[in-house]
Amino acid sequence: MKKILVVEDDMPIRNLYKEELIDEGYDVITATDGVNGYELFKSSRPDLITIDIKMPNMNGLELLDKIRKEDRDIPIIIYSAYGEFTQNFSTWAADEYLVKSSDLTEFKNKVKELLLR
Repeated sequence: MKKILVVEDDMPIRNLYKEELIDEGYDVITATDGVNGYELFKSSRPDLITIDIKMPNMNGLELLDKIRKEDRDIPIIIYSAYGEFTQNFSTWAADEYLVKSSDLTEFKNKVKELLLR
C-alpha cells in the first residue's frame, strides 16, 4: 500500500484529504505544519507528499526546498489556495502545482498519476 504524507495546517481540510485518500486505498499520514512534515518525511519515508504553502513554523516552499535537498525523486504536489505562487521559481521543484478546489477529482487523479510513474 502506497503511503502519502499530507502537510496541511487547516484541520478540517487535512482530515478531508486524509479520508478521501484512504478511500482511494492509500495509507495516509498527516502533518500540521512544515516542521512536523519534515520530521514525518524523514521518519516515515512516504511514497508521495502533498504540501500546502501558507503554514506556520515552516511554510510549504521551505519544506519543499528541504525535502528536495535530500530526495530529488519523491513525487510532491503543492496543493494551495493561492494560484499566484505558480510563477514563483521555488514551486518549480514540485512535480505538480494544483489550486485547491472543493472537487477533489483532479487532486486524486494527480496523486494516482504520480504514484504510477
